[in-house]
Amino acid sequence: MQLFPRLVLIRDQHPLTRRFWHAASPFWRTQKAWALAILLVAIVLVQLLVQVLLNLWNRNFFDALARKDGYALWLQAELFVPLAAASILLAAASVWGRMTAQRSWREMTTRHVIEKWLQHDRFRHLNHRLIKGSENPEYRIVVDIRIATDAPIDLSLAFFTSIITSITFFVVLWTIGGSITVAPFGWQVTIPGYLVFGVIIYSSLVSMLMIVFGHHMTGVIERMNQSDAEFRAAADAFRGGNDNADPKASDGEMRQTLQLKLQATLLWWRELLWQIVSTTFVSQGNVLFAPVVAWFLCAPKYLLGTMTLGELTQAAAAFVVVQGAFNWLVDNYQRLADWRSSVHRVATLLLALDELEAKEHANGNRRNAAS
Repeated sequence: MQLFPRLVLIRDQHPLTRRFWHAASPFWRTQKAWALAILLVAIVLVQLLVQVLLNLWNRNFFDALARKDGYALWLQAELFVPLAAASILLAAASVWGRMTAQRSWREMTTRHVIEKWLQHDRFRHLNHRLIKGSENPEYRIVVDIRIATDAPIDLSLAFFTSIITSITFFVVLWTIGGSITVAPFGWQVTIPGYLVFGVIIYSSLVSMLMIVFGHHMTGVIERMNQSDAEFRAAADAFRGGNDNADPKASDGEMRQTLQLKLQATLLWWRELLWQIVSTTFVSQGNVLFAPVVAWFLCAPKYLLGTMTLGELTQAAAAFVVVQGAFNWLVDNYQRLADWRSSVHRVATLLLALDELEAKEHANGNRRNAAS
């Protein structure tokens, strides 16, 4: 038996995703879900408006600083207070809305799975050795459903925010940055909206690097979650809480199984460590390089006197905002991998219960035919 299977990339298993969505989607047909979704979208739009006003404030503040205009600086300081207060209140409202939606979605999905699991005492009849995907159902119900319903709301909201933020600040970059003329090999070339093209190229490069460095993460997380659940089940067997444990196993055999499960857990944890270390090179490098790249792209026009200090800081700040929005994948790669892993684990449990339910119906039909 191979204790530690080799690392492979787990492709998106569409039947598993569809099975999970079939069980989890009824929540999004309720009035409460629609109300929360509309509230969250409204908050995102108002947050974007405040962010644009703060970006404009940044320009006015540094222009006043360059002019050494004390009155204008004091006026900008007064304007900053309500903008900051609005940003803080909106952030708190967004957290309330997101967590309320997550809690409600988790409750409805968990109740559905538990009802299916308990119906006709299926939890007693699941043979984990014969039906793949039914191992450690308690862990899947408690932990994996939470992750599978928490992450989509955060990821979807962040994706929507990234799209509208990118579009809005693309306009800022195109307007403030304008065009630039370069002379490669003696040929003069004018690039319109050069900051927009710069942020697209830079963000695409960072995203590709994240995919290259972290392409094994989904498979590692899925195997780590499974090994954690098996380790917990092996430990639970000592107090007789694991129905899947072999009743004929001796104390020594159970101890050996526990040690093997611990080794597997630590192995996959180490593999996850290296995946996170690899992606950290990209994410941390991006944090350091993004603002520097923005300043270097804006510096030529500032040195030529065609861009004020306020416009330079506004354009550089907008560049960082767009780059951060454009790199949604970079910021959420690990969360996305964790979500896919949990969705697959919940879906495999549901498919195992479906298989058991089909057998129950088949037995019932045979009994009816016989009578």
